[in-house]
Amino acid sequence: MAADLVLRARRVVVEGGEVAAAVVVTDGRVSALAPYDEPVDAVQVVDLPDDEVLLPGLVDTHVHVNEPGRTDWEGFASATRAAAAGGVTTIVDMPLNSIPPTTTLAGLREKQRVAHDQVVVDVGFWGGAIPGNVDDLAPLHDAGVFGFKCFLLDSGVPEFPALDAEGLDLALHELARLDALMVVHAEDETEIAAAPDGSGTAYASFLSSRPRQAEERAIAQVVAAARHTGARAHIVHLSSSDALPRIRQARAEGVRLTVETCPHYLSFAAEEIGAGRTEFKCCPPIREADNRELLWGALTDGVIDLVVTDHSPCTPDLKRADSGDFGEAWGGIASLELGLPAVWTEARRRGHTLVDVVRWMAEGPADLVGLTTKGRIAPGMAADLCAFAPEAAFLVDPARLHHKNHVTAYAGRTLTGTVRRTWLRGVPVDPDDAGAPPRGRLLRRGEP
Repeated sequence: MAADLVLRARRVVVEGGEVAAAVVVTDGRVSALAPYDEPVDAVQVVDLPDDEVLLPGLVDTHVHVNEPGRTDWEGFASATRAAAAGGVTTIVDMPLNSIPPTTTLAGLREKQRVAHDQVVVDVGFWGGAIPGNVDDLAPLHDAGVFGFKCFLLDSGVPEFPALDAEGLDLALHELARLDALMVVHAEDETEIAAAPDGSGTAYASFLSSRPRQAEERAIAQVVAAARHTGARAHIVHLSSSDALPRIRQARAEGVRLTVETCPHYLSFAAEEIGAGRTEFKCCPPIREADNRELLWGALTDGVIDLVVTDHSPCTPDLKRADSGDFGEAWGGIASLELGLPAVWTEARRRGHTLVDVVRWMAEGPADLVGLTTKGRIAPGMAADLCAFAPEAAFLVDPARLHHKNHVTAYAGRTLTGTVRRTWLRGVPVDPDDAGAPPRGRLLRRGEP
């Protein structure tokens, strides 16, 4: 029988390298990798031009969709179109900023209900660990969430309170029993309470309000708790290089610990952020250029496992561009559509290849959450793919982006690398075609 689709490319990123190949797709999966010139009987044949590289669809495990409840910030339709435009074919939605949060089975069901007929890429869900919901963790786990998110300080929204030390231990004991993953926003509340106030228009003031030692102290707490409970823990959005020695030591000792960072920490530097530029506010903050380079070194060495966007949009008024006051502005950077070109722009300057970028942004996130058929181009894998032109530069125009509110720290920045086409299970996804049927699926942990 004829295959459904063949994609021929002079450059295809497969695990560990690049090859010229014909990627054969049957029933939504890669059925074979054939030599580039080998004749293949297929319903459709697509030849990529020589300036394009075929990549696996990216997996972004840190996305705040916010629907339901704060859908004016973002929603499943807009977020998944932005993902497709950026070559991302799978996202995992964070449990907070929506109302209700995903801290109960009822909250998960409500989120699934509103998402199911809107998504143009595949979507999974994190559960949330908050004070008093230990009994909710097993039902959420059984319902297929990919793990649980907690905060060690104020999350910024009242319906998602932080865990104290006792609460973290209780949750980790339960997750160790379930062999479930805890992902942690690791900043220490006491350190931040003692830091200077971050109000005003000077970025330096905001930076001093979220000191490096807040991350280091919180990560030390997570390491200790993971060590004595035996649970799996993951540090989200690492911004401070000061924590890297402790992370290395913990992993050498066998603590089940993984770490992510984000494109904004690898792209920007505190010294370059002007007064009142609240679009750059995120927590933990963008730090200095020397810190950025140490993060790149840790990513190169494998101490940092993966790169995800922490796409955290809001309405423009909440960014307080009118006052430029960092203390009043919502913290979060919208970047779901821009993660791949942002990371590639900086990676290529440092001698990295697209094989590295795919390892950080497709393979690593898929492995983190156990998506065994995602993140790679190989027989048996989902035919989630993107055509990427790595030499094509563009100027970021927020008005042309697909996420709901056109505010981003990348506005006016020239990035290198353009996503030209995206396929989900071998079917093209056009983020500009609002009338196309949404073909994304709602994913459960453990399903193929």
